[in-house]
Amino acid sequence: MKRQKRAAAIHDISGFGKCSLTAALPIISAAGIETAAIPTAVLSTHTAFKPGFTCRDLTEDLEPFVDNWLDNGFEFDAVYSGFLGSAKQISIVASLIGKLSGKDTIKIVDPAMADNGKMYSSFDLSFAGEMARLCECADVIVPNLTEAAFLLGREFRPGALNEEQTAELACALFEKCGAAVVLTGVSFDGKNIGAAVYAPKDGLQTFFRPRIPENYSGTGDVFASVLTAALIKGRTLSRAVQIAVDFTYECILRTYREYPGMVYGVDFEDSLYKLKKMTEED
Repeated sequence: MKRQKRAAAIHDISGFGKCSLTAALPIISAAGIETAAIPTAVLSTHTAFKPGFTCRDLTEDLEPFVDNWLDNGFEFDAVYSGFLGSAKQISIVASLIGKLSGKDTIKIVDPAMADNGKMYSSFDLSFAGEMARLCECADVIVPNLTEAAFLLGREFRPGALNEEQTAELACALFEKCGAAVVLTGVSFDGKNIGAAVYAPKDGLQTFFRPRIPENYSGTGDVFASVLTAALIKGRTLSRAVQIAVDFTYECILRTYREYPGMVYGVDFEDSLYKLKKMTEED
């Protein structure tokens, strides 16, 4: 029986805040892909807001959740994981990715754990070692520059990397994890920012748009969700990265112009109608 393309998204969900499942579900669905959610935790708001958010950990539910899916015979064209709440969840999600994947399933891991040279407050550097093992389960990994350094056990050094240094970092990640590498937050000149993609047969390819002078939470989730949708739709990795860069830039630019001060997320909703066409065109 013919069915829609289908993705499984493994992330936490915030009741308020544009990140994780709150971004992945609408974005991947807007591309015409059935999107099934595996929530790792439920939060009232994401952590960019004031302290005091509620959080319900769902670690104990993850395996029974997926076992029920398997009992129903559900199959997936992609499995996409993002923010996880603990090292214990990492080993469980590694197992779940294997259970949910057929021979043609695309496995995407966003090792969401750090930014701007620091681990997120709920993690330490030992978490990065566990996350590196999860990345070994993937076909594509999507770290930012801080996460890339920590996955390799390196000290993060602030300042822009040049093209040669970026290529070395991406190549080292490929050799460690065995997955194609998409680095986000790459900038060679400080004026333009975007992503670099590395796979051995193609070397390093970069895609840039002008830097916007503001930082927004959740843009990595927007980017990785668009990337996932484009890969499911059959786009090459480099073309999928270009689509994700363009879409994310459009959302950031509109938010900067129309909603000054709204740093908890970007207005991706007004661009959702474009995604089906964007992910289908080469």
